[in-house]
Parts: sequence; C-alpha cells; structure tokens
Amino acid sequence: MFARLRQAQDPGFPLSVYYAFKQSETVEGATASTGWETMLTGLLRAGFQITGTWPVRSELANRMRSQQSNALASSIVLVCRPRPEGAPLASRREFLDALAAELPAALGDLQAASIAPVDVAQAAIGPGMAVFSRYSRVIEADGARMGVRAALAAINRVLDETLEATEAELDSDTRWALTWHAQNGFEPGDYGQAEQLSKSRNTSVQGLVQAGIVESRAGRVRLIPRHELDEDWSPASDERLTVWEITNHLARRLETRGEQAAARLLAQVGGLADAARHLAYRLHHICDRNGWAADALAYNSLAAAWPDLTQQAQKPPDNQTNLDLI
Repeated sequence: MFARLRQAQDPGFPLSVYYAFKQSETVEGATASTGWETMLTGLLRAGFQITGTWPVRSELANRMRSQQSNALASSIVLVCRPRPEGAPLASRREFLDALAAELPAALGDLQAASIAPVDVAQAAIGPGMAVFSRYSRVIEADGARMGVRAALAAINRVLDETLEATEAELDSDTRWALTWHAQNGFEPGDYGQAEQLSKSRNTSVQGLVQAGIVESRAGRVRLIPRHELDEDWSPASDERLTVWEITNHLARRLETRGEQAAARLLAQVGGLADAARHLAYRLHHICDRNGWAADALAYNSLAAAWPDLTQQAQKPPDNQTNLDLI
C-alpha cells in the first residue's frame, strides 16, 4: 500500500498518516511496539521519510473506554515526504548521537503542549523516527542494517534517559522517594536499604519522616500513599517542603475534590509548580512500566489537567469557588 502511495505521491504535497497503537513488549531490556514496527517498516521501505509529527487529542474524556482506565487519549499524525535519492548512510553511533541531541527538545515541546503522560511514549516515536528515517540506512556495528524494532528500542531508551535527567533538578528527599518508589511502590521495604539509599541522596530516613513523606517502624520503611496524606496540608506551613509532597497532594486533591480545589493548591506552590508537573510525568512512566494502574491513572490525570489547573490558579481568588474548604 505504501509503495503505491509513494508512486502516486506528488512531491509538492506531504502524505499524512493517522495512527495509534499503544501495545508494546520488552525483550532483553529493550521496549518496542509490534504495531508501530510493522507500520513504520512498510512506510520506510516504500521510500518515505518522516518530516513532522502531531499528537491529536482524538478521544473524548467521557468515552466508555476511558472511564477509570489508562487508555490512550491521543493519536499521532505522521507527516511524510519521499526520501531524497541521495540520503546519506549513518552509523549506529551517528544515529544515537542525533537522537540524543534532538529527542529531549521534542519531548519538552510535547510536555509544554500538555500531552497526557499516557501518550508520551507513543508521541515520542514521531520525532525519533524522523531522525531515523532521514538516512537511507543506519548501519550496525557488525555491518548489518538497523531495523525499525532496534530504532524504536533506542528511542525508548533515550525517552527513559530524558525523563530521568529531570531528577537532577529535584530536592534530595524527592530524588530518594523517586528511586524508592520505582523499587517498592508504596509497599514497605528494609530500613537498612532505605538508609543506605538516603546517604547517596544526601538525606536520611529520619529527615524523610520529618518531611512527612515516609513512615518508619519496626525496621521497615514505606512511602505514605496519597490517600493517607494530611487533608489539611498547606505548602506555606511545611517547614521541609518537597516536590514529592506537592505532586502527590495535587493528585489527591484532584481525585477527591476536583479541579478547582487542586487549582487553589497549585496557586500556593509558586515556582515549584513546573517541577511538580515534570514529576507527574516521571511518576506515570514508572507506574505504567510496573503495572500500577491506579497510580498511573492518578498521575496521568494530574498532568493532563495541568493547563486547566494553571488557568484556574491564575484567576483572582474572588472568582474561584472555595471547594477545598468543603
């Protein structure tokens, strides 16, 4: 089909491919998607290259499939043109270097546009494959041609690295919580391991207890789940404020009291709001990879609602309904 489209393609106009496919599998630590692999292989073999991508909010929030689920909310439009006859070859290293240079900026654009976290991995395929498809071939170290599956796995690795890189800007307690959460979720773990991890994050278990994000008893340590957080918490009165607290309180406030109450809380956190938004993306990524559907849904909902929360938070207090006092 793509070959016939290529033959009939007017070089003055692009080809647009509208596609959505979430299912993926992990083999030997590399994540890829069979659906995307099949479609993209046909597209590239036909001689197309991807020149642009646009995530499209294609599903209604009230559709039956989306209720209490972590389903995709967006589809992707791939903008393609015939690849020039003289397109260059690239080594694996050249491709990976170009990917590492260009994908983080594209991911930043996606987050700035408030693409839902559940859609980020799919949306990142577009700019990643735009890099891969500009070459006539990418040559592996053994001289073989790199396939689309290997390219998708590389894109996912760079995506992981980019999301992890945002951790460097977080406070020590939040960085500890992120690492602990990725290993244990909200289940208790060994105190000795918790204390050892805290040293590498320049904090301590006792400090984490004082910060109000962990519970330590009988040689076990656990992160405090959202539903156990103090309902009357205020960032203004917190003497050891963390981005972890802000993000989880926002997620809880949104779950239990709705957007206006969450927006009032967002208005109180000032310059830490952007870090909390990035953390929501990171936490969704961790939860989705570990199959923690309920937590993934909560963080996805928070990030997806962020534009509305920000808009409401910027309104004068007199124009807001004080739902957080109900």
